[in-house]
Order: sequence, then C-alpha cells, then structure tokens
Amino acid sequence: MAAQSELHLGNLAETAPQSRWKHVMHGLRRDKFLYLLITPGLLFFLIFKYVPMWGVVIAFQDYSPYMGVTGSEWVGFDHFIRFFSNQDFYLLFRNTMAISLLNLMFFFPLPILLSLLLNELRNEVYKKWIQSIVYMPHFLSWVIIAGITFLLLSQSSGIINKMLVSLGAAKYDFLTNENNFWVLLTIQNVWKEAGWGTIIFLAAIAGVDPGLYEAAKMDGAGRVRQAWHVTLPAIRSVIVVLFILKLGHIMDVGFEQVFLMMNGAVSNVADVFETYVYRLGIQQGQFSFSTAVGLFKSVVGFILVIAANKLAKRFGEEGVY
Repeated sequence: MAAQSELHLGNLAETAPQSRWKHVMHGLRRDKFLYLLITPGLLFFLIFKYVPMWGVVIAFQDYSPYMGVTGSEWVGFDHFIRFFSNQDFYLLFRNTMAISLLNLMFFFPLPILLSLLLNELRNEVYKKWIQSIVYMPHFLSWVIIAGITFLLLSQSSGIINKMLVSLGAAKYDFLTNENNFWVLLTIQNVWKEAGWGTIIFLAAIAGVDPGLYEAAKMDGAGRVRQAWHVTLPAIRSVIVVLFILKLGHIMDVGFEQVFLMMNGAVSNVADVFETYVYRLGIQQGQFSFSTAVGLFKSVVGFILVIAANKLAKRFGEEGVY
C-alpha cells in the first residue's frame, strides 16, 4: 500500500509541471491577441529601458570609449565623491528641488481640480470641446512653447512689454530676472500639461457609483459637497498612486524646457542636474562622471518611491505595489 502511495505521489510530481505548462500555453492561446497588443510596449521598455541599464557600470569606471566597458579602469566611488564635494552640487540640488517642489505644489493638484470642474459640465458637446482645448497644449513641443514665451515676454519685442510701453509703464525683464525663472517654468508646465493630466482622473471619476451621488443628494449635499465627500474619496487611491509616481521623478525637471529658457542672466537659478549632465557628459566628454550624476538622481527617486509607498500603506492606501 505504501509503495502504491509513493508511486502515486511520484506521478503527481511529474505531471504537476506538465499541467502548469499546459495551463500557461492555454492562456497564451486564449489571450494571444491581448499579448500581441502589449508586445510593442514590452519591446520598447526592453530595448530602451532595461537593456541600457548595464551602462551604469561606467559610473564606477574611468571610462574610455577606446577601451570600452570591459577595458576601462575601475575607480569605485571616486566620481560620486567628486560630485558631492563639488561646489556646484548645492546649487544644482537647490535649483532642481525648488522647481520640482513648485510643480508638485501647484501643478499636481490642478488636473484634479480641472477634472472635478469638467465632471460638473452636463452639456456633452460643450464638455468635449473644453476637453479638446485643454488637451491641445500637450502636443506642442517645448521649442514652440519657448518661442511663444519669447514672443510674449521678450523685453525688446515682447507683446506684453509693448503693451506696457503703450500704457506709459516701463518695460519689465521677465526673461532675464532670476526671481521670475522658477515661476515662469511652473506656469509653462501648468499650461502645457494640466489638461492632459485630467485624463486619468476623469476615467477614475467615471467609475464612481452613481448611487453614491443619489444618496448624497437625499442627504441635502450640493455639488461642492458631493465633489468633496463622494468624488474625491472615490478617486483617492488614484491620486495617491500618481503622487507616489510623481515623487519618483522629483529629480527630473525636464531638460528641454530648462535648456531652452536658460540664459546667462538666470544661469544661477536655471542650472539643474540635466543641464549639468549635458554640459559635462555631451560637451566635455566626461561620460563616467555624468553617468554617476544620473545614477544619483535615479537612486534618490527610487528611495522616495519606496518610502512614499510604505507611508501610503501605513495609512491604509493600496500604494503602487
């Protein structure tokens, strides 16, 4: 009897991997079009995100293009020590964090508020028109937006300064004043991306149970109270996830925007990690040092995501994972 039991268990052990493999193959055949649909996205991340990761090893080398990765000399953390001891580190960190925090405080909440306002529109035709208008700036490149900004705010030929002169006021240096630079970047970000950011929030609002609104109406809640007590709590998990992901990019302020708006008069407040990496890595060929700077940014973003996710879970939210 014991021999038969051992033989039966042995057969089960042999057939278990086969049954799992059959189950996987059945799922692949059943959902083959769904897997085919996500293939381009998977290939994109594999080729442009994961495969290049091996290149971070040059941050720990004195990399030479002629010697290659395998032939370059290993220097350990020398580039990181040089970066942290550099007098430019504080300046870069201050500028990057200031721009990111301004975007976090003013840009992140605006798509939520705009989504709530769009959700209150009852005329569907009018609502679609408004959505199309606020989405449109997202498709403009930063080159075009920088050009529009110069046409509006240039001290010599800007439209706004010409209006000030016609009204008898003095010209104002919008683009060459250090006090305006961070605010100007924030306004550009809001104008360009606030409308596009409403897409996810509007999708989340569309999934809210209409019965909750009916119950709130019966309790005497108006539109504002319904938005505060029904809509916002219903999409809170989406807000938390997007906030955590936003923290992961807090060290990324956007190279193109800063580079195009930067000039000699505001370089003290405009120089950020991206422009620093471009100047040292691309223009001066210090590949290992610039890679170390980029790796530092990535590590900071990774730590912030992990910490924010744990904090969200502690407060009862789902988090990213």
